[in-house]
Amino acid sequence: MHLSDAVAPVKGGLVAYLTVDGALKAADFYTRAFGAAIVGALPVDEQGRTPHVHLHVNGSSLMLSDAFPEHGCALQAPQAFTLTLMVEDIDARYARAVAAGATAVMPPAEMFWGDRYGQLRDPFGVVWAMNQQKR
Repeated sequence: MHLSDAVAPVKGGLVAYLTVDGALKAADFYTRAFGAAIVGALPVDEQGRTPHVHLHVNGSSLMLSDAFPEHGCALQAPQAFTLTLMVEDIDARYARAVAAGATAVMPPAEMFWGDRYGQLRDPFGVVWAMNQQKR
């Protein structure tokens, strides 16, 4: 894939950029677990690392990269954030993610604010939440 192939429309007003151990593996997981589409990726380097992957997921863009410590981008455990997907049919979406390999953290349940909400951890350590708004 060439650089021009990695350019796709960026969706959403805020784009998360995750550094993970295995950006292409994470992208594949996100397609299976969350229905993401890979819309661009740069080729892997000699060490099998990917400097950039662009996904469209749930109407937004999500960017991924492998760690490149020699360029100041070391791998760190994800902390202090949650990626939240606003969804319909939370139970089916949650079950799909678990079937794809996510770990259940908090199964979907009615919350005090009235919505149905749950959390999962992906195989790369990122915590994902799903929220189905009360109608």
